[in-house]
Amino acid sequence: MDAFRTTVVRKTIAAASLLATIATPVLADELVHMAPPGALADLPFSEAVIYDDFIFLSGQLGVDPATGELVEGGIGPETRQTMENIQATLARAGATMNDVIKCTVFMADIEEWAAMNAEYVKFFDRKPARSALGTAGGIALGARAEIECLAAAPDDDAE
Repeated sequence: MDAFRTTVVRKTIAAASLLATIATPVLADELVHMAPPGALADLPFSEAVIYDDFIFLSGQLGVDPATGELVEGGIGPETRQTMENIQATLARAGATMNDVIKCTVFMADIEEWAAMNAEYVKFFDRKPARSALGTAGGIALGARAEIECLAAAPDDDAE
């Protein structure tokens, strides 16, 4: 049953992404790609892409940006570092955790949900929408969790 749910969630996310792409034509000059900081700068992805009114954050791991290494201690410290990384990415984009609309949490072991959630909730005054799923094949670098977010971009016209 868990594999079925994972497949359904992945297909639902893929369909929503496809619909969003079809509904919103992307012009290259409207995109802002943010490179990962520090030791992660050479990785083959953007840490975030700003488009129109949204900031799309890539999945974050509990990696120390200065070293590129996963923090030690398991799900709690990894989640804390992951959320700090998300917070720092948002700050570089001119946003805060209060601008987060939606998060998706990928976990190596869904049984660690409570420990992950204990750290996750500390970072939000307002709770964004959230989905979570366990992975069958693990997460990059042997991480316990990966979290990606969608946030509202700051209003450039605000004074």
